[in-house]
Amino acid sequence: MNTDPVRCPWAGTSPDYVAYHDTEWGRPVVDDAAIYEKLCLEGFQSGLAWITILRKRAGFRAAFAGFDPHVVASFGANDVERLVADAGIVRHRGKIEATITNARAVVALWETGRSLASLVWAFEPHRTSRSAPTASEHLAASTPESVALSKELRCCGFVFVGPTTAYSAMQSLGVVNDHLDICYVRAACEAEREAQRFPQR
Repeated sequence: MNTDPVRCPWAGTSPDYVAYHDTEWGRPVVDDAAIYEKLCLEGFQSGLAWITILRKRAGFRAAFAGFDPHVVASFGANDVERLVADAGIVRHRGKIEATITNARAVVALWETGRSLASLVWAFEPHRTSRSAPTASEHLAASTPESVALSKELRCCGFVFVGPTTAYSAMQSLGVVNDHLDICYVRAACEAEREAQRFPQR
C-alpha cells in the first residue's frame, strides 16, 4: 500500500523537486534578500528546467555573495567576466548582468524607504477570490496581478522580470498558494500565510 503523501504532480520523485515542493514553494517569504534571490533564479530559469537551477543553487549563492543586494550591487565588469566563466551557475551574460542590475534596484528601493517585500506583496490577489486549483492545467502562466507586478518592478529598475517570471516568483514566494486542492502541503502553506505579518513599506 502506497502511504506517500499526495503532492502536486510537478514535484515528481526527484529528491530535489520533492524537497523544494514540500518545504519552500508556496510558503510566504518576506525577507528582501530571499525575495531578490527568487526573482533572480526565476530569471535564470527562463528557457531551462527548474531542476537545473535547483541543482546549481549552491553555486549561485556562492557566486552572488549569498544574494546580498548590497554586495552584488557593487559588482563590476570584472565580476561579470568571472561569473560568465563560472561553471557552477548558468553562464548567460544577460542574466548575470540582470542579477547585478536588480541588486542595484533593490538598494535604490531601500534608499527611498521602501522594501522589496512590500512592493511584491502589494500585488497579492484578494484571497477570497481565489479557489484552490484542482488540476495543474488550471494554473495560469501569468495573471493580471503578475502583469501589474512586472510593470511595477520594471518601473523600479528591475529587468528580466516579465509577467510569467513574476508569476512564477509569486507562486514560489507564497504570494499565491497554487498547491492543488489535493496536495498535502496546501493547508500548511495557507496556515503560514494566515499567520504571517506582511511588510507595509
